[in-house]
Amino acid sequence: MITIQNLEFTYSRRKRLFEGLNLSLSSGHIYGLLGKNGTGKSTLLHLMSGLLFPRSGGIEISGFLPGKRDVSFLEELFLIPEEFVVPDVTPERYAGLYASFYPHFDQGQYHKYLEEFEIEADHSMMKMSMGQRKKAFIAFALACNTRILMMDEPTNGLDIPSKTQFRRIIASVATEDRCIIISTHQVRDLENLIDTVVILENHQIVFNESIDDIACKYSFVSYTDSDKPDQLLYDEPGIIGGKAIVPNRKEGPSRVDMEILFNAVTSSKKEVSGLFTTKI
Repeated sequence: MITIQNLEFTYSRRKRLFEGLNLSLSSGHIYGLLGKNGTGKSTLLHLMSGLLFPRSGGIEISGFLPGKRDVSFLEELFLIPEEFVVPDVTPERYAGLYASFYPHFDQGQYHKYLEEFEIEADHSMMKMSMGQRKKAFIAFALACNTRILMMDEPTNGLDIPSKTQFRRIIASVATEDRCIIISTHQVRDLENLIDTVVILENHQIVFNESIDDIACKYSFVSYTDSDKPDQLLYDEPGIIGGKAIVPNRKEGPSRVDMEILFNAVTSSKKEVSGLFTTKI
């Protein structure tokens, strides 16, 4: 569905943000796009959406070149940016203004999502809190039923109950013909939701693995000083004991700790990060 080859992009001639970046994403998945601040997560989403243009390399999505901004392409893609501005209208009026751009928009679904998010359809969006506006915008995006849904830090500004609602609703709309990409630095918010982890580091995609494969390869353990495990692949010592990644010797999959995994992949120690870096 999404193929990126040898992508290069820069905001400055002196420093390239992406250099030889390659990535392949398929429908039927919820991808978690992770990376440190400044690694280009938002930029990559904007490039895939056709809002920015690569210096070289190619991006193809379902046979379309995003930079051409074909109507048929835009009808099947929705990007929820981290920050956005909404007009002084109600969610009901907002749908009346913009739903016609999306041929698969479902009014019934829209009201259902608004209700689940506890958003009043006849209340001005400008008078809502940031979290309420974000939930209203997410509800509209989901009701558009685009095949590609990209979200940049969607849980920012949401309280704990709203994050739970978000995870439940996103899980319910994941279908075999839809590709969902969620960029975030709040990895705890995505646990038990995403099925594939994609990590940006050093201008490239350095990790692209399914949660199932990760869970079968590695075990994520906590330990005390007296029972420190052998064969440590990655270790984060604490005051008493610590957390670690070890080879999975169990018969079944382990529970993946995404925060520890991310720290291991992006570790400054090459002998550590090299154990987890995957070739894309």
